[in-house]
Amino acid sequence: MDSAFARQALPSWRRAVLKVGSSLLAADDGELSDRHARGLAGFVAAARAQGREVILVSSGAVAAGRARVSAETRRAGSLVLRQALAALGQTRMVGLWQSLLDVPVAQVLLTHDDLRNRRRYLNARNTLLELLRLGAIPVVNENDTVAVEELKLGDNDNLAATVAALVDAECLLIASDVDGLYSAHPTHDTNARPIESVAAITDEIIATAGAAASAFGTGGMRTKLQAAAQAANAGITTILFNGAAAPVVAELAQGYFKGTRFSASGTRLAARKHWLRHAPGSGARLRVDAGAARALAGGASLLPGGIVGIDGEFARGDIVDVVAEQADRARVIARGLCQYAAGEVRRLAGRQSRDIETLLGFSYGDSVIRRDDLVTLSETPA
Repeated sequence: MDSAFARQALPSWRRAVLKVGSSLLAADDGELSDRHARGLAGFVAAARAQGREVILVSSGAVAAGRARVSAETRRAGSLVLRQALAALGQTRMVGLWQSLLDVPVAQVLLTHDDLRNRRRYLNARNTLLELLRLGAIPVVNENDTVAVEELKLGDNDNLAATVAALVDAECLLIASDVDGLYSAHPTHDTNARPIESVAAITDEIIATAGAAASAFGTGGMRTKLQAAAQAANAGITTILFNGAAAPVVAELAQGYFKGTRFSASGTRLAARKHWLRHAPGSGARLRVDAGAARALAGGASLLPGGIVGIDGEFARGDIVDVVAEQADRARVIARGLCQYAAGEVRRLAGRQSRDIETLLGFSYGDSVIRRDDLVTLSETPA
């Protein structure tokens, strides 16, 4: 049946997160199926051929594990069982994607706690970006075997929004088994109309979502709206579409979709800069020379050679202030996420980036603070 939604142009994007729900991967008997995944994998391949990057956030591990146990065991329904099913199904789910893609697939298991902790947040970000640089396709899933609270919530939708913000994606694509958002449940209300564009997720919009989920998934429309709201706050546009509709999926590679578009609240860069400026910091400071101050004002990363002193203690991934030494006073000119801990920066201060691995025995990169993780005072309003 044709979609009730009109054809729309996708927003301009270079990097996207594609979330695929369990209902698109599980067959009626609970086994994994490539029926819908094959078309989505084709879109990923086409996007890569166009010079774009895609990260998959894929559900389906619990559903795949369920097919590995007896029907009697499945009916137990305990949380511990679900965690075990996730462990049983992870390799099968990743194996499905690898069988459909001609480039390496990398499994990345995360919990929301990983992304709340600054150090682990930075580690996860660096790993995902490095995988993209290597030409691999990361397949992200919740670490359901240990994420008790997250597994109960069943919100890989929200995880996908978090990952989209983590890697500075321009677009979050949510592939579901519904055509998009309706004004009411289209099965129960004949007057339900398609909602093709949402400028802001209000209480009225939330009220249109029911709590129902599929037989194989735990999320519903409400979690998709929560994810879209989270992405919007990070300056990311969300597209909700029917991943089971082959013509809709085929049009994605051509730059079009049928479904619901949730607009971003401002720009992605502005959202990230606002967070860096106003998030609680460590209280520590990096003092830099005049050359480094000029470089930062011109849009450069902070390199170790421009650092002349460190005040306070901080861990890798903490937010620190960057201070320019002047004749009459020290002026805070920037702040950002530090790639190295305080003790490590003290050893690197004044040295060349090429010496980092020699001095420390390892390297997280040439910069102490990467440009994307730094905001100068002139970039965003106070």
